[in-house]
Amino acid sequence: MDAQSDQLACGLLALGLQRGDRIGVLALNRIEWILLFYAAAKIGVGVVGLSVRYRDHDLAHMLADGQVKVVFTVAEHEGCDFIAMLERLGRHLPTLRHVVTIDGAGLNSLQAVAATPLDPGRLSVARRRVLADDLAMVIYTSGTTGRPKGAGLTHCSMLASARAQAAHMRIVPGDVVHMAVPLNHVGGITCAVLAQLVGGGSIVVVPEFKAGPMLQLMARYRPTIVAGVPTMMTLLLMHAAVDLVDYSAVRIVFSGGSSVDPVLMERLQQRMPGAVLMNIYGLSETSGGIVMTPWQCSVDQRLHSIGKLFSDTQLRVAGPSGEALPPGQVGELWVRGSGTVPGYIGAAAGQGFAPDGWLMTGDLGAVDGQGFITLKGRKKDMYIQGGFNVYPAEVEAQIARHPGVLMAAVIGVADPVLGEIGRAYVIAQPGSGLREADVRQWCAQHLADYKVPRQVQLREALPMTPAGKIHKAALRDELAAEPAQ
Repeated sequence: MDAQSDQLACGLLALGLQRGDRIGVLALNRIEWILLFYAAAKIGVGVVGLSVRYRDHDLAHMLADGQVKVVFTVAEHEGCDFIAMLERLGRHLPTLRHVVTIDGAGLNSLQAVAATPLDPGRLSVARRRVLADDLAMVIYTSGTTGRPKGAGLTHCSMLASARAQAAHMRIVPGDVVHMAVPLNHVGGITCAVLAQLVGGGSIVVVPEFKAGPMLQLMARYRPTIVAGVPTMMTLLLMHAAVDLVDYSAVRIVFSGGSSVDPVLMERLQQRMPGAVLMNIYGLSETSGGIVMTPWQCSVDQRLHSIGKLFSDTQLRVAGPSGEALPPGQVGELWVRGSGTVPGYIGAAAGQGFAPDGWLMTGDLGAVDGQGFITLKGRKKDMYIQGGFNVYPAEVEAQIARHPGVLMAAVIGVADPVLGEIGRAYVIAQPGSGLREADVRQWCAQHLADYKVPRQVQLREALPMTPAGKIHKAALRDELAAEPAQ
């Protein structure tokens, strides 16, 4: 890997790239993605992670905002001709110089770039110029509000996050994790690739998450660590091939990307009784995880909190004016530490940070007297029904406990009398016969009346972000397009 990335780094230099420039990588998870990341890092070139789920609208924004000079791309994915699309977009992107195919041959291919003669002297000079605070990667947020913002991750911030996670999880040579979280996401590049690199573990590169193929790979290469977002975990447990895997070597199961689902955690424990279950919380802006479940804690703490800070990160639960709130009170989570990025790049530069360096995460939560953190959802997701604050994450967790429910999402809907009311989108367990009335009745039995969703919609599927989270902005867009009542 080191030798191949050296060779590829010389190819990047031959394209005219130098410290401070940026390349884009547009592909599913694959070895070449990781090689490009290492090669670029060696010469101080930043990588802008792109998703094959993006189309011209998002790509045009990210390539321009990220000032990308070279894009390495697959030629096609699911009928989308990325070469033609990028050539068309390139006419309006003055910084874009080259489009290089990862899976093709010929002059404008990764194969040709990698065939550049090794020049140890030139590479050595380029490497000596790289600084720890140089930008290593740009990860664009999911864009759940407005245009996606590019978080500028540095060499220092990414390694600080990876080292802290590797130490907390006690990663050692022999550990194996199957990486299906996209590489243009911190869950892929930092929490999997770099954490395993630091600890000496191994990665099984999974191009994209599909439950059947993923389980086949897990059966072939026995995992010691199982990782993914809750949606992935749920789909794995539902699949018939889940019984084909030998889970006896699994020592850790960790899940992040959304609020804790106690029912899912219990199901995972039943399937992998020898594993320690851990939640992980982090953001693109923290370069990876900053909160994880401790090894030793109570069942209630494991199932109902996201854990405790495990790195040098500081946490403030902030009130409306930024003041620190006492334990037990809900406020916005503010964080800062060695893994926190210096800021956003491009148009979003200067946004999202308080003057004293605190990252304002936009997540609501509370911390108890022992330092355990409970996540209450996104600040923008909270709605007010009849004067009462409702946190969708709490309602979603309760709905998920219903035996007939597979997945749920809750948003606030305008109401002429109460201001806002809740609407729940629910995917039923196959064959459960779940009805909308069942969901309302279940919530009424377990929640305060103002938290019970007044509207329930059963769905066969929910929109997802490229990172595998439920895309609530898409649900709000659907809501906005509905005819006025």
